[in-house]
Amino acid sequence: MTAQPQRYITEQEYLEVERTSTSKHEYLDGQIYAMSGASRIHNLIAGNTLAALHGQLRQKPCQIFPSDMRIRVMRTGLNTYPDLVIMCGEPEYTDDALDTLTNPLVLIEILSPSTERYDRGMKAQHYRTIETLQDYILIAQDYYHIEHYSRQANGQWLLEEAIGLEAQITIGSIACSLALADVYEKVGMGW
Repeated sequence: MTAQPQRYITEQEYLEVERTSTSKHEYLDGQIYAMSGASRIHNLIAGNTLAALHGQLRQKPCQIFPSDMRIRVMRTGLNTYPDLVIMCGEPEYTDDALDTLTNPLVLIEILSPSTERYDRGMKAQHYRTIETLQDYILIAQDYYHIEHYSRQANGQWLLEEAIGLEAQITIGSIACSLALADVYEKVGMGW
């Protein structure tokens, strides 16, 4: 027996369903993929990171969005929900619904066992094609570790790692710093 091919779904069909859905889905190449829910630790790290950066961005022409802001990768057609999105200047959206951003400056993903391989691999490849993207940050859940990829003037990506609660990273494109002690506040080592 062979599996029946799935019907190609247009991006417009995806958006019509997604805009009324109670759960989130990614879209790529005519297929819709359900996104898994987040753990308590994932949500705590996301909230801590948003709080740490929001305060630094308040007087800048930037906005930070939690995981409900969908982005579209224009070159590849991926529609997805990063854990945190930062954009500066005028937001650019795919349509008048103003719910799908196309010009992020910083994308942050919090790694989990079910998403780590994808976040480091295929999703990172999609993200690197976004012309406005300057920083891609991966935050571990199971130990105090942040990987910060920053686009260099020559188009190459430079990796900086921060390990341990005393460490921090500097996000040059938004002139902010992110201390691991803030990111992992109240997370504890008992996970």
